[in-house]
Amino acid sequence: MTHTRRFAIAAAMSLAAACASGLAWAADTYPSKPITLVVAYPAGGDTDALARLYAEKLSARVGQPVVVDNRPGASGIIGSAFVSKAAPDGYTLLLAPSTFSIAQLVLKTGSGSGYDVLNGFTPIVQTGNLPLFLVASGGKGYTGLKDAVAAAKGGKSLSYASPGSGSPMHILGEMFARASGTSLAHVPYKGVAPAVNDVLGGHVPITFITLGPVAPYMPNGKMVPLAVASRERSPLAPKVPTFAELGYKDVELTAWNGLWGPRNLPPEIVKTLNGHFNEILKMPDIVARMAVLGTTPVGGDADVLAKTNAADFARFGKVIKELGIQAD
Repeated sequence: MTHTRRFAIAAAMSLAAACASGLAWAADTYPSKPITLVVAYPAGGDTDALARLYAEKLSARVGQPVVVDNRPGASGIIGSAFVSKAAPDGYTLLLAPSTFSIAQLVLKTGSGSGYDVLNGFTPIVQTGNLPLFLVASGGKGYTGLKDAVAAAKGGKSLSYASPGSGSPMHILGEMFARASGTSLAHVPYKGVAPAVNDVLGGHVPITFITLGPVAPYMPNGKMVPLAVASRERSPLAPKVPTFAELGYKDVELTAWNGLWGPRNLPPEIVKTLNGHFNEILKMPDIVARMAVLGTTPVGGDADVLAKTNAADFARFGKVIKELGIQAD
């Protein structure tokens, strides 16, 4: 072999090694620029509050800014679709509530405005579970679930607020209407905050909602919890009975939040983010703050979130068809 040929081979091998080293370096140094964490709802809701909580902790761990970007509209479909079309490089992520799984089953979306619930994203970690409550405006005089049912059956107009069509709260409202034999009018809002505000003001008598946004108004009686839709009483509000305890055993639904990336997010980035979030979800101050927001930590590997999402998509697809639920 000539000296020139040996030199060429050595140079090629050196270049290949350098490229491999460069790829490893790129993976090892993620992230090397700011991360955008999309919330597909307005500022002020529980998903937004959780996102800002996680963003602060993640930023401290990775040494890069993590910026929360609110992209509301169409019960979260607009913001979620935006992330589904982003580059799979780990710099555009989505913190989504469980509305993510079911909104498109209720809302009709235009061409190109939706997303593939099961295959269009990369699951990273399920951050928390959120029990759902039926809560009444304090000015309506309801002290228990039986009062609300009696009002609905007595011919009074009983409407309920939700954070949007296709949300778990919307589904829960229709489940309860069927189970109780009542006719409830759904009033959808663009997020949690405006729904809670109208119930506080007495414009809508009841709402199906997570605990965090209404908990501050419960001690003074401005909001009255009537029931919780979890299998057992929530440790976040142990005095509130379950729907099953009150005679509605099939009214059970728990919401959740999860972190997603675009489809084909590299496994090493998923592993990095999953590891950071599992540590964040164990921090005592985070656990305490999540409790205030009505959330209990979950964590685990990415498959936990994937299975939860698939199960909700299948279960509520059937419920939506059975109840004929449509967007209002």
